[in-house]
Amino acid sequence: MPPVTSSPRNPWIVLICAATLVTIAMGIRQSFGLFLRPVELEIGVGREAFGLAIAVQNLILGLAQPLVGALADRHGAGRVAAAGGTFYALGLALAAGISGAFGLNLTLGVLVGFAMTGVTFVVAIGAAVRAVPPEKRGLAAGIVTAGGSVGQFLLVPVAQGLIGTFGWRGTLLIYAALAGTMVLLAIGIAGRPKLPEAGTAGSQSFGEALREAAGHSGFWLLNAGFFVCGFHVAFVGTHLPAFLVDKGLDPAVGARALALVGLFNILGSYVFGMSADRWRKKHVLAGIYLARAVVMTLFLAFPITSLSATLFACALGFLWLGTVPLTSGLVGQIFGVRYVSTLFGMVFLSHQLGSFFGAWGAGYAYATTGSYDLAWQISIAIAVLAALLHWPIRDAPVARLATE
Repeated sequence: MPPVTSSPRNPWIVLICAATLVTIAMGIRQSFGLFLRPVELEIGVGREAFGLAIAVQNLILGLAQPLVGALADRHGAGRVAAAGGTFYALGLALAAGISGAFGLNLTLGVLVGFAMTGVTFVVAIGAAVRAVPPEKRGLAAGIVTAGGSVGQFLLVPVAQGLIGTFGWRGTLLIYAALAGTMVLLAIGIAGRPKLPEAGTAGSQSFGEALREAAGHSGFWLLNAGFFVCGFHVAFVGTHLPAFLVDKGLDPAVGARALALVGLFNILGSYVFGMSADRWRKKHVLAGIYLARAVVMTLFLAFPITSLSATLFACALGFLWLGTVPLTSGLVGQIFGVRYVSTLFGMVFLSHQLGSFFGAWGAGYAYATTGSYDLAWQISIAIAVLAALLHWPIRDAPVARLATE
């Protein structure tokens, strides 16, 4: 019996709902760094322990993402996103009642980490790129990615204000209610992917798709590069506010810096999304990682002030998640879009492994050495390495696609 597929949806509805899902999910997630100091002061959970909870969240997000991506490829993005929104709201609500590190790891770590697999880039971008023509897929991925930055720009400063008014527990409850709205947005991306007829050239099986990717060197180079991206995002997103406070700046400067990262990444995601349809993606990716190394080096080379933190946030924000539409675009370009959520989910696992070390490793380095210097040095070194790794990627479509 041929597989059942849903009727085609308006591409703009899919794009708007996918981008809004990512706006809420990533906006809430990027505000977690603001909870570090209030949680530390009230219940005595230190930076290493808080960083471990965020690291566990990133690790769970990565480990579960290939499986959740495969579920979205098979059963449709809408069902997966609805489940993700439900678990996200539950995790935040339970986190509001924690009293120690174990509860923090269970709620913000495990529950929220698992929830995010269904409402962030892999599932949302997978739904978006299937809804548009091939020549618009890079732009579609860029629009969805920009949604994460809109959320960061809007929800991070809101979280700072809410924490000051309602405390960190009340803020988590408010954001739990917001997370619940993602269940409704999931309707807009519902529908199973269209499957090719059995026996045709395009009827590649799930196992064949995995073996094809595993045998391609470019797939593993993309994994290595995305590990670096994850390290950067988790390290800066989790520890930059505390780093700036250590330098004598007001906590509001850290909140503003994270918001500016989000604001400027709206532009960056759009620009790099368009570049994915115009230039060789691997070259643009190499340029992004090299630029990150330069920006971090300049930031640390001068005294840390409110102005330098603002300039750093703007520059890094432009480069922040521009890697996402380019990396997902390369996966689709090389292997096709039939299993794009599964394969990009596997690459995203590498991103989240990097996030684990960026969030926890930086906290461990601080606890061990009393500063973030080592974490910054590692960030710069691996950025240069990532730039070098992208250059030799074989980015031509696999031979199978020429017969479809």
